[in-house]
Amino acid sequence: MLKAVAIDDEPVALDVIKNLAAKISFVDIAACFTNAFDAIGYLQKEKVDLLFLDIKMPDISGIDFLKAIPNPPMVIFTTAYSEHAVQSFELDAIDYLLKPFSLSRFLKACNKANEQFELRKNSNIALPAEKSIFIKSGYEQVRIELDDILYLESSGNYMQFVLKNQKIASRLTMSEAEALLPATDFVRIHRSYIAAKKHITKIDRKSVWIKQAELPLGAAYANEIEKFIR
Repeated sequence: MLKAVAIDDEPVALDVIKNLAAKISFVDIAACFTNAFDAIGYLQKEKVDLLFLDIKMPDISGIDFLKAIPNPPMVIFTTAYSEHAVQSFELDAIDYLLKPFSLSRFLKACNKANEQFELRKNSNIALPAEKSIFIKSGYEQVRIELDDILYLESSGNYMQFVLKNQKIASRLTMSEAEALLPATDFVRIHRSYIAAKKHITKIDRKSVWIKQAELPLGAAYANEIEKFIR
């Protein structure tokens, strides 16, 4: 079951989401908010799997809201405007629903979220005992030793795996790459970077060093880095 929260400044839009979600057995709308700032406290206290998030809101946009919260859950953007679609997918959105949307289109987005949820859940169970992963690079499936991964960098539609002796690009989203890696060994440091904890050599307020490579530290991920160094 996906525990979901809906955020939209229009109560009617929230009613639509609640009514559609009620028809889907694996989605539970646990809370709804017309004010995005009211949702922050809830998200800090409760474990949430999925956000239905409006983009055009009066005090803060859904895009900026997502950037501001640390370790955000999966997100499906809901909006009456199409111009933010590209930016939303750069933030690893599961889907982008253009209002008004049908039950079938809503279900398709929820199915994507559920598939990602199951992938993450299965990865968390299986990966700690694994020492390597397979990723698709071009037409090949390439085995990568987890110990060899220094960091990952998002580049357009690809993730670049930076290893000790080479770089390998794979057509993955940031969310898909995170799901492949054990959270005990890797940490998100920026919306575009994942670092191998064992290879971090130095940290300051704005940067993380992996050997001689200086990587940016996103403000939204600073808390996770603080937990790592305690």
